[in-house]
Amino acid sequence: MIVNRALLLVMALTVGCHEAAQIAAETPASCRVYFGTFTNKKSKGIYMASMDARTGRLGEPQLVAEAPSPSFLALNPNRRFIYACNEVESIDGKKQGAVSAFSVDDASGRLTFLGRQPSAGAGPTHVWIDSTGKNVLAANYASGSVAVLPVRSDGALDPPSSVDQRWGKGADPARQGGPHAHSAYTDPSNLFALSCDLGLDKVFVYRFDLAAHTIVPNDPPFAEVQPGSGPRHLAFAPTGKFVYVLNEMACTVTVFSYGERRGRLSEVQTISTLPDDFHGNRSTAEIFIHPSGKYLYTSNRGDANSITVFGVDTASGRLTTVEHTSTHGRTPRGFGIDPTGAWLIAANQDTDNVAVYRINQETGKLEFTGQSVSVPTPVCVAFVPR
Repeated sequence: MIVNRALLLVMALTVGCHEAAQIAAETPASCRVYFGTFTNKKSKGIYMASMDARTGRLGEPQLVAEAPSPSFLALNPNRRFIYACNEVESIDGKKQGAVSAFSVDDASGRLTFLGRQPSAGAGPTHVWIDSTGKNVLAANYASGSVAVLPVRSDGALDPPSSVDQRWGKGADPARQGGPHAHSAYTDPSNLFALSCDLGLDKVFVYRFDLAAHTIVPNDPPFAEVQPGSGPRHLAFAPTGKFVYVLNEMACTVTVFSYGERRGRLSEVQTISTLPDDFHGNRSTAEIFIHPSGKYLYTSNRGDANSITVFGVDTASGRLTTVEHTSTHGRTPRGFGIDPTGAWLIAANQDTDNVAVYRINQETGKLEFTGQSVSVPTPVCVAFVPR
């Protein structure tokens, strides 16, 4: 069964110290882990490794599909298809990025290329599929646009049916001279889509029409974070009541309460992802919430090279720092948490390795398993239970 981040919200498990034995009993014997990569060095595309879901033992990664910089992956809930953004400035003779579609061989895990469509902008950094599997959203960082691509019955994609091109600039001339759409997500209700824009310090909210394959600005159309923060990715609480926005430039998480009926965001808290005494080069990359909703995880790049663990007050949404853990490599651009909440795999882009951690169900803390497996220029980690 293929599981994406949207489905994790639906499949969320309540995990506690008295439920550890039940989790062990329900954990599948194995799963597959797919890795999106940059292909500007040694990588040739998307890689896959088998994982023993009970011990966390990761097998040797194999190339399962060749593609130009398939940096971020979205896994269809129907178990049959995977989508990847081709994070490039030009492709197929045009100055724009693309989104590629692949079918999944259930027996081997290998991928078959179904075709690609333009992403309606340059440098797409993120793709997402809604919970029905009928629409893919793509965020174009370089050009500052978000697009919706309808999914055909055979898993292939139609051209973009709805595009929002943004304009403006942010507080930092060096990083925010224009819009930079960094991610796009549908909410748990599938009625709204949210998109982080690093260049404008805004989280845009759209009304999402599933049948028409369109997005239109909500009222209000966005929420703002502190100037110069650079919002990058976000995660919904399993309840849908809170949204956690990871700010790349400021190295902070902004907590918003979320009105699911109207798609409205109200700020609750902003907290640093780094220790108070940290000095040096820094930026954040990825954010995930534990399936139990009790812990939140973010990755820190630069001199930090760490995962920050937060405890979550599920009633108020507020965060408390638990620990900072080394990723045993440089530039943890992405990481993933398996659907049971037992394992975390961190992808270290600049050291061509992924590191495996066991998640303590009572505290949320990470225990390095000692495994560091070679994957060329890894960016995204996606679990596929079997």
